[in-house]
Order: sequence, then C-alpha cells, then structure tokens
Amino acid sequence: MNAIQTDGLTKFYGRSRGIIDLDLEVHEGEFYGFIGPNGAGKSTTIRILMGLIHKTRGSAKIFGKDISKEKEQILSVTGYLPSEAVFYPDMRGRDLIRLSADLRRKDCRKASADLCERLQLDPSRRISELSFGNRKKLAVVCALQHDPLLCILDEPTGGLDPLMQREFFEILKERNKKGMTVFLSSHILSEVQRFCSRAAIIRAGRIIASGSVEELTRTNAKRVTIRGAFDSSGLPDVRDFQMSGDTVSFLYGGDINLLLSRLTSHQIMDLSISEPDLEEIFLHYYTEGDEK
Repeated sequence: MNAIQTDGLTKFYGRSRGIIDLDLEVHEGEFYGFIGPNGAGKSTTIRILMGLIHKTRGSAKIFGKDISKEKEQILSVTGYLPSEAVFYPDMRGRDLIRLSADLRRKDCRKASADLCERLQLDPSRRISELSFGNRKKLAVVCALQHDPLLCILDEPTGGLDPLMQREFFEILKERNKKGMTVFLSSHILSEVQRFCSRAAIIRAGRIIASGSVEELTRTNAKRVTIRGAFDSSGLPDVRDFQMSGDTVSFLYGGDINLLLSRLTSHQIMDLSISEPDLEEIFLHYYTEGDEK
C-alpha cells in the first residue's frame, strides 16, 4: 500500500496557480523528499494532504483513505510539522504537548519526555518565552509523540541549530527504521540527498522530475573545474559558468572528447572532472524548465 497517493491533484486560488495535475506515489516506509524553492507548491500540497485546504480537482489518499472523506482516520495516524510553528502564547509547552496527545486520545507522556530530553526542550516555559527554534522543537514533539505511521514535514529544520538538526534527523531515521513513512518537503538539497531514498522535484506547481535520488543525480553533465587560461565559448551545453581568479568551473553536458581537445590548446595548470551534486542537478532541471 502507498502511504501517499495523488492523481491529478490540482489547486487554484481564484485565478492564481497553486498546484497542477500532481501525481505523487510515496511507498509505505519510505523516506521521501519533496524538493522545490519557495512558491513552487510544496506547502499547498501538504495543506491539502492534511485537510487544511480543499483541492480544486483530482484525488489524494493516505494509506488508501480519501483525504476528503476519511480525514479523522488519516489524522489519527499522521504527524505534521508545519514550516512555521504558531501556538497559543500563554500556554506552557507541557500543556500544549498534553493537549496534542489528548486530541489523539493517547497517553504520550513517556514518548514526549524522551523527545524533550533529546531536543533539550524545557516544556515548563510559556510559549511566548520560547525562541523560534524552541517553538520548532515543541512542534516536533507534538508531531512525533503519538508514534505516527506517517510524518509530513514542511521545511522542518528552520530555526534549529546544527546540533539539533543532527539530533532531529537521528530521531527521524530511528522512527523510519521502525516503519514510519517520512515525507520531507525541503529546499535544502543536502538534507534530501543525505536522508531520502526517492524524491520529486516541483516547479511552478508541477512535478518536473521524480525517482530515486540516485536516478535524479544521474546525468551526462559533469562538473569541470580548471585552473589556468581557458575559454569555454563555442563549447556546447555549458551551464552554471563560474570564475574566481585563475579558476573556472562549469557544468558540461557535451562530448567529453571535444572538451579534452579544447583543453590541449590552452595552458592548463590543474583540472578536475567530477559528478555534480543534487543541488547542481536541481538547478539543471530548473534551467531546463525555464528554457522551454
């Protein structure tokens, strides 16, 4: 069974585009990445899945249940971490944690205490006294304490310092190994490349590529870095050209023999040719889309 399945999922805000004909398939137990810059449609997709806004057309199911007809059953097995954690300011953290557990009719005291300890969160403080990072930690506890089958994360690491980010992902990896499906929406590509097995790239409300992270990073393009005098004009399929002092760097997708032939006519002091990382592939997909 798929944890998330959407077919032709579409949302318009009046005449404005939200998402268009989104087809997503997230397998149960996956650590899945949803990549795109701000405004691409990531949060719109998540809000529809969580029942916070209504779709315009298409369908979406979580664990085979329709999001429009079986919302309560879906939410009982789903954890949600929004990009911005906004709570009642006069409540104390422990009261919000207890309220979140009570809404799910579960005793989560042991799990919440463990999460607070690992995230170094003091739940006795009022929410109005908490920094943005500590409010994010509080949101993590509320999202995970009931041991959900699916956790949907919308830009989850904003506000967390590097040590807490590492601990947060350790928690997610542990839960994922026990069977929890993770749906990670992010524009931080290193997070997706490091933790996700599969991913989809969204641009202007449409998915432009999807598959395993390994497949998404597999391309004919190479990252070429040259120190010395070199002119790339006339070389086909040169992208992301950068120059710093006597060093040039670019993505090259043309005939490697043509490149090597060009290099022999220049005074080259150093050369490296490597596989591009996911961030460079991401830019490649977006540049391709802009040129169509």
